[in-house]
Amino acid sequence: MKVDTVWRNASLATMDEARPGLGEIPHGLIASLAGRIVYCGAEAEAPSLQATRTIDCDGRWITPGLIDCHTHLVFAGDRVDEFRLKLAGATYAELSKIGGIRASVAATRAASEETLLRAALVRLDALIAEGVTSVEVKSGYGLDLDTELRQLAVARALPAHRPIAVSASYLGAHAVPAEHAGRVDDYLDLVCDVAIPRIAAAGLADSVDGFCETIAFSPQQIDRVFVAARRHGLAVRLHADQLGDGGGAALAAAHGALSADHLEYTSEAGAAALGASGTVAVLLPGAFFRLRETSRPPVAAFRRHKVRMAVATDLNPGSSPLASPLLAMGLAATLFGLTVEECLLGVTREAAHALGRADRIGSLAAGKDCDLAIWSIGQPAELVYWLGLNRLHQRVFRGQ
Repeated sequence: MKVDTVWRNASLATMDEARPGLGEIPHGLIASLAGRIVYCGAEAEAPSLQATRTIDCDGRWITPGLIDCHTHLVFAGDRVDEFRLKLAGATYAELSKIGGIRASVAATRAASEETLLRAALVRLDALIAEGVTSVEVKSGYGLDLDTELRQLAVARALPAHRPIAVSASYLGAHAVPAEHAGRVDDYLDLVCDVAIPRIAAAGLADSVDGFCETIAFSPQQIDRVFVAARRHGLAVRLHADQLGDGGGAALAAAHGALSADHLEYTSEAGAAALGASGTVAVLLPGAFFRLRETSRPPVAAFRRHKVRMAVATDLNPGSSPLASPLLAMGLAATLFGLTVEECLLGVTREAAHALGRADRIGSLAAGKDCDLAIWSIGQPAELVYWLGLNRLHQRVFRGQ
C-alpha cells in the first residue's frame, strides 16, 4: 500500500470507542494518505507500506489532535479592570450590570475585522501550541448584526491563516444589548427573523448558541431561538445552569442540542435528560475557577446517566481568560473530580461529539482525519498531571 507518511515506534492512545479506556496500543503505527488515516494499529500487524516519509517517534505517545469545543476566541479588548473588581469580591451578576459582556461588546463593535483577526490569531496560537487541531468559536460580543457577522467572518477566516479546523457558533442570544434594554422580544425578533436566516444563508455558522440564565434569557426565549435555528438547518448548543438550576440542561436535551455547557447547577433530572438525548455535557473549569464558584457540575449524576463529558477552555475576556486545554484538564481533574481518562477523552473524542464531528475527528482510526498530537511523555496521565508544562513534541494537521 502506498501512503504519504508513516509514524512508527510510538505508543498510541487512540480514544477509539471500539477499544476500552483510552484505546491504548503499545508499539503502534499510523499511516496516512491525502490527510486521512489509512492504518492505525500495532506495528507488527501493519500491512506492507510504501511511504514517502517515515517518522520514528522514538517511543513517544500519540493522541488525536486536541479539540477545544467551547471558546469565545474572537473579541476585542480585555476586562482587566473587571478582574480587579472580582478580586475585591464582586459577583458575576454584579459585574454584568456595570460591565461584563457589555464591556466586551463596546470594544468589539469598535474593532475592525483586521483588528479582530490579529487578536484572535494570538490566542489561537496558544491553543495550537498545546496540540489543538480543531476549535469551536462563538460570536456574541457584537449583539448587533454587523458586528456579529464580522466576528463570524473572522472565525471562518482562521483556517486561511493557520492549520486549524473551525466550527462557528452564532451567539446572538448572549445578552440584551443596551439599545434594546427593556425590549427583549424586539431584540429576539432581530435574532430569530433577521440574523439567523442571513447567517445560515451565508454559511457563516454551524450552530446557534444561547445563554439561558436569570441575567440573560429565559427558557421560553431560548426555545424561540432554537426553533428558528432548526428552521434554517443549524444545530444548537446552550450555556446552561451556570448560575442556578434554570432547567437549561433539560431544555438543551429537548432540542437535541449538540452540547449543554457549564452545568454547575444541573439537577438529577437534567442529567437524566442529557443522557437520554445524547447531548454532551461540556465542563468549563476555567470559569468555575475564575468566578470562585462553589457548586460543582454533578459529575456523579452524569456518570450514572451515561452522559458524555467534554472539557474546554471557555476562552473569553471575562469569566475564563484561559488559553490552555492542558490546564483545563488539570483543573477539571482537581476541581470537578474527573478521572485522567475522562479528562483526556474530554478534549478528544467527547469534544468531537460536542461539535457533531466524531465521524472525522477526536479518535485515531482508519478513515478519520490525520490530526495528531505527539507527546514526549511516559504515560498519558502526565498530560493531566503537569500544570504549566507543555510536553508537546509535534502537532500534525491533516497529515502535515
